[in-house]
Amino acid sequence: MLGKHVGSMSGATTVKALSSDYGMPSLETTGAGQGTLLGHDVQFMATYSADMQPDGSFYGECPNSGVILSAAGAATYRATGAGHPTPDGGSVFRGAVYFSSHSEAFAELNGKACVYSWDVDANGVAQWEIHVVE
Repeated sequence: MLGKHVGSMSGATTVKALSSDYGMPSLETTGAGQGTLLGHDVQFMATYSADMQPDGSFYGECPNSGVILSAAGAATYRATGAGHPTPDGGSVFRGAVYFSSHSEAFAELNGKACVYSWDVDANGVAQWEIHVVE
């Protein structure tokens, strides 16, 4: 069940092509920006790679390469997701994200599954919304 909304962030993304297997595109997205997580002002940065599937959708992962920085402390995260390009040149992804932190500010997310929406417009600006799964 979708639970409490815990984060809202936005930022710029850049995409580059990676070596592909069997003729299917593989992309790397780097994102960085700011917003809030559990009510704290934060900055985020991450690198996410995604491989095109035979149906044209993408499956991707951010394997322990996500970082949250805040005056209240720091956290790291890993994520997986599936998505697709949008007609306007952007993309949408939906998936799961798992946080890890020694900071009291973010410790309540330790050991919890969160779900996210990651919507990128045609200019490469992403909006990231995060909810805890209960």
